[in-house]
Amino acid sequence: MNIADSEASVVIVAKTCGCTEKRKISYAFSQGYHDLCLDKKDIISAQLEACERLLKYAIEQNDRDALDQEIKELKMALDLMT
Repeated sequence: MNIADSEASVVIVAKTCGCTEKRKISYAFSQGYHDLCLDKKDIISAQLEACERLLKYAIEQNDRDALDQEIKELKMALDLMT
């Protein structure tokens, strides 16, 4: 039996890391590398979705600032690709 759709609709998961002054965003693929066949635009779109999901749950101001900056940069990258 072949299953076309994966159970997980989330391709990339984002999290904040680093010291409290300088936060960074890191990403992890939630599916195996053999399941993924994505181009640059799909990856950036998935990163943007992951950051927007994480922003809903961010409590600390440093995390919110880092996520806002990352979202701006990802949106600019998507605009430049189209």
